[in-house]
Amino acid sequence: MVTAYDAFHGRLLREAGIDIALVGDSLGMVVQGHDSTLPVTVSEMVYHTRMVARGLKGASLLVSDMPFLSYQPSIETAIREAGRLIKEGGAQAVKLEGGKDFVPTVRALVSAMIPVMGHVGLLPQKIHAMGGFRLQGRESAEGEAILADARALSQAGVFALVVEGIPGELAKRIASEVPVPVIGIGAGPHTDGQVLVIHDLMGWTPAERLPKFVRPFSRGGEEAVRALSEFRRMVEAGQFHKTEGHDTKEGPDAPVRSQ
Repeated sequence: MVTAYDAFHGRLLREAGIDIALVGDSLGMVVQGHDSTLPVTVSEMVYHTRMVARGLKGASLLVSDMPFLSYQPSIETAIREAGRLIKEGGAQAVKLEGGKDFVPTVRALVSAMIPVMGHVGLLPQKIHAMGGFRLQGRESAEGEAILADARALSQAGVFALVVEGIPGELAKRIASEVPVPVIGIGAGPHTDGQVLVIHDLMGWTPAERLPKFVRPFSRGGEEAVRALSEFRRMVEAGQFHKTEGHDTKEGPDAPVRSQ
């Protein structure tokens, strides 16, 4: 599973054969520049989900995050806002954070024919209550509580579960005891699948801002800066249209796009 935010990302995931595309409320931090996911709205999630859907063209399962306060106030609110992500955004499922407290909400969404992916462990929407982005479940009682949340969500009808920021052994135990696919992020190697934010995976995120568990698979950020710097240098030197072999594709058949 890869977290994506626009049609370009969707196309990349489609061409790479990625199984699940997640439109994450992490866009608040990755795309919008906020310090947390809390400011993200449902309308913004609909907008980004619709873009990713255009790029995916149905090639992957498309899951959209339910942002902060889109499902916490009431079951009626949750059904209405999840419905927007499906009807307006084109998502095929939604993901929400939280454990036993949200079992009635999960059951109501599933009864309303909206597939739900669960999320336990580190909960970015609960960042203030958790005291920051830190590993969860290190203490025995805390780990048992996370396991209980995972079991409860499975019994409530989630089709899959994300476990974030927990010890690998706890994630392994959850994956072995919960009868739905378990997808890890910062939770060790023993889950059924893994999820990364596309910016982290591609090396677009500066190294100093990468979570410790992230493994970049490209140096996309370095290459982008190199390309932009070379473009600037050539324009300033008056060489932009003088590159050997450069084809400006001018003429009636050239693609036209607004800048």
